[in-house]
Amino acid sequence: MEAHNLKQHWDTVYQKEDEHLGWFEPNPEQTLALIAETNLSKDATILNVGAGTTTLIEALLDKGFTNIIANDLSNFALRKLKDRVQKSHHYHLKGLVDDLTNPKKLNKLLPIDLWIDRAVLHFFLKEEEQKAYFNLVKKIVSKKGFVIIAVFSLDGAEKCSGLPLQRYNPEMLQNKLGLDFKLIKTFNFTFINPFGGERPYVYTLFQRQ
Repeated sequence: MEAHNLKQHWDTVYQKEDEHLGWFEPNPEQTLALIAETNLSKDATILNVGAGTTTLIEALLDKGFTNIIANDLSNFALRKLKDRVQKSHHYHLKGLVDDLTNPKKLNKLLPIDLWIDRAVLHFFLKEEEQKAYFNLVKKIVSKKGFVIIAVFSLDGAEKCSGLPLQRYNPEMLQNKLGLDFKLIKTFNFTFINPFGGERPYVYTLFQRQ
């Protein structure tokens, strides 16, 4: 699907109530557990890519983090997220509408301390899309910075939101990131989606050396 059509796709998807989205999690505890492992300072720069309307932003604010950036391809999703966070926490969330496989804004960011991706990478099927994604990670994650990637595992679903997926295991992710990044922690987690479906994920935490 072309970038323009993809943008349209996600703008349409996010018209639904958040609770009706197949990846909606009221409490992102697996991601929070990995963030706790990093021991990052509260003013660390955190980038949540493919954020959509995630509840993670409020959870991070509740834990005292002050420097959060959210990215998505969908203007609509980011606007919803920013409005919600403004109302609940009086926090002006920085939102970047940008394509991870052809970045125009993300690649201009100053070094970040933590990259968080829950359920975005697996939508990139082409080798050049994956390469662009990982090149961006390598460009903007600081030395000693961290990368959290949670994607559908090898026995996970083959499609999500009507789109085919590339599934992963930790070795495949390590291979894509290269030897500059060390795998600190990984675990499998079966997410039960809002419709009762089982969705096997693999969660990984890497640190740049």
